[in-house]
Amino acid sequence: MAMMFWNGDGMNGWGWFAMSAGMILFWGLLITALVLIFRVLDRAAERPSRQGGPTGPERILGERLARGEIDEEEYRRRLSALRSGEP
Repeated sequence: MAMMFWNGDGMNGWGWFAMSAGMILFWGLLITALVLIFRVLDRAAERPSRQGGPTGPERILGERLARGEIDEEEYRRRLSALRSGEP
């Protein structure tokens, strides 16, 4: 009676196949989940913080200075107007 659920002398070929496929599937899902979690955390670390960086208008003003569209005096005048909130 105790051997009724063990199929006599052990598992047949399909049992071993199902067990092997299940183990491969388990480890594949576990590794995929870990890789996805690592990627999400890595992307979060790469995002630049908003503190201390130039704002959109200041960045555009700096780009115009770099291209030579405005001179340094005009750059400083417009930058101070941006930071003081004047129109």
